[in-house]
Amino acid sequence: MMSDYLTNLEIASLVEVIQSAENLSSGEISVHIDSNTQDDCAKTAYKVFNEICKDKTEEKNAVLFHVNFERKYLTIIGDTGIHQKVHQQFWDHLHDYITSEFAKGNYYKALKSGILEAGSELKKHFPIIGENPNQIPNEITFS
Repeated sequence: MMSDYLTNLEIASLVEVIQSAENLSSGEISVHIDSNTQDDCAKTAYKVFNEICKDKTEEKNAVLFHVNFERKYLTIIGDTGIHQKVHQQFWDHLHDYITSEFAKGNYYKALKSGILEAGSELKKHFPIIGENPNQIPNEITFS
């Protein structure tokens, strides 16, 4: 089912993209791919965000990309620290870009660009000072 959208190699590559995006700031980026939710994808996305990201970072600067390819659904959620800095317009722009690439079948390219853009935005607001521990694992999670 996954292979219709991303190959195993692309998934492994996205983990590396997350790593390089995170190396630019103290922020954390997570990608969750949901193949099960039928109805309320937004509700599921917030549940996943609360489990994986919420309050897991010192500066509340975690970002979750929650994707349900089958339902053509994408939610991007930033924790309160990053959200206060970038405002809704940034998330809307990112969301529009990624979903327009998804519509063309460019799943990997869209996620890679979105992750990198989120990373450079995090860098502007949360530069690394001293140690930069990985506060959330970089693996892509699935449900």
